[in-house]
Amino acid sequence: MLPFTRDRFFELFAAYNEAIWPAIPIFYLLAMIATLAAWRRHPQAGCVVSGALAVMWAWAGLVYHGLFFTRINPAAWAFAFGFLLQAVIWAFQAGSRTAFGFEDRSPVRAMAGWAMIAYALLVYPALGLLSGEAYPALPMFGVAPCPLVIFTLGLMTWASKVHWWVWIVPLVWAIIGGSAAILLSVPQDWALPIAALAALALRFKGLGKGHSSRADGAPLH
Repeated sequence: MLPFTRDRFFELFAAYNEAIWPAIPIFYLLAMIATLAAWRRHPQAGCVVSGALAVMWAWAGLVYHGLFFTRINPAAWAFAFGFLLQAVIWAFQAGSRTAFGFEDRSPVRAMAGWAMIAYALLVYPALGLLSGEAYPALPMFGVAPCPLVIFTLGLMTWASKVHWWVWIVPLVWAIIGGSAAILLSVPQDWALPIAALAALALRFKGLGKGHSSRADGAPLH
């Protein structure tokens, strides 16, 4: 059982979204910059993506979990710690030239990553509206943890190299967020564990291997 009701959960999101405007469009812009850098394999893509994710994970940990979600769920203090820890990990990745790169990806991984990113940015809020919720009582990308984790998994699916310990917090949240989505009947969050399983399969089970090509069709050397 959860220590709060579904109505209380969405009331909290309404207060949260109203308090943080205009953070949502700012995070959408940040996400688009990170996505473009990763897709185009910019020489500094690892730094750009890791830096953007560090900012978004820090926000979710400090502002959403720490300042708001703790009002209705004492466990949110632990969630805040986990998200802030992941933000530190991303900040470390941003400062390391060899820790996170996008030099190579197969067509399968490219399509899977795009599916997760598009879902987090576009489909997620649309499903929320279709389920009967309306802004501001609507979890939104960038400021809500579940779509942020789906977006993160999409970028990690594109990456040519990701240390195993970078996966821990996103995968743990996929379990927590996915189970809460079922209990609270939040259908847009049901994709979270599915995205996690798909990302793991592509990264660690040898799926989607093969020679990659650039977005403009030229082979990547």
